[in-house]
Amino acid sequence: MSHTTEIRADTVLDDAVDDLPAASRARRLPFSLWHLVLIPLTIVLIAPLVWMLLTSLQTHAEATHFPPVLVPEHPRFQNYADAWAAAPFGHFLLNSLIVTLVVLVSNLVVCSLAGYAFARVQFLGRGALFLTLMATLMVPFQVTMIPVFLIVKWFGDNVWDALGIDHIGALMLPNLATAFGIFFLRQFFQTIPVELEEAARVDGTSRLGVLFKIVLPLSLPAMSTLAALTVLTSWNDFMWPLIVVTSTDQMTIPLGLSYFQGAHNTQWPLLMAANVMSLVPMLVVFLVAQKYFVQSVASTGLKG
Repeated sequence: MSHTTEIRADTVLDDAVDDLPAASRARRLPFSLWHLVLIPLTIVLIAPLVWMLLTSLQTHAEATHFPPVLVPEHPRFQNYADAWAAAPFGHFLLNSLIVTLVVLVSNLVVCSLAGYAFARVQFLGRGALFLTLMATLMVPFQVTMIPVFLIVKWFGDNVWDALGIDHIGALMLPNLATAFGIFFLRQFFQTIPVELEEAARVDGTSRLGVLFKIVLPLSLPAMSTLAALTVLTSWNDFMWPLIVVTSTDQMTIPLGLSYFQGAHNTQWPLLMAANVMSLVPMLVVFLVAQKYFVQSVASTGLKG
């Protein structure tokens, strides 16, 4: 009898809690426990960016002072104009834009064609070829650096000078298509119902027509995400330009930032101002494309 009474009391208590207003229940746990991890992590990740921004507004004396000056006494926005004039920054920016746009367009076209072929077209050796392509993702760039350099040099000597060493074409050639982009789009294409494509084929649409009229419009989140990742990677690439480019007029922004660093002295305010200017386009790209990230990545893992 007492056991039954206890059960009924618990049921009444649960019903009473459920009847409480939502605001009262929210006061018991005003935030998620994950905030205790995410907020400190966010502060750690943002701190270098804030430090860079503050340093870009300091004088050289403040930037090299010890202990460090956290907030400049008189913010010096002139550092941005000085950084632009101290080096051919506009030329660096133009080179980066050209390389990034060419690499972006090439990746979207080539990776979408190859990804669709791996996802839908049946051909001999498709599985083995796809596994070989995926295996290249496990090879670090340091291993392929010298072979790629020799291939680019051969293209410059035998195909077109503009694709060779110390030319802007050498920055584009190895990145015109990526194994990750092919894999990423292939996985997303497999989440699209094949019945839509079969209906279009019955109506007489060609295979390429199905890709461009049916598949790609439905793949806007994946294409936008790949575009954003390609732009970020190409814009921030430093190692490969450092290897193949020596002339100032062929340098991109990451390589051009070395202008502000000398053997015995570094112009920290100008260097940080140049970094901020080079970061602004990437922030714009991220803010525009961020709404597609979660949707595309979540959909990509549904089928393999």
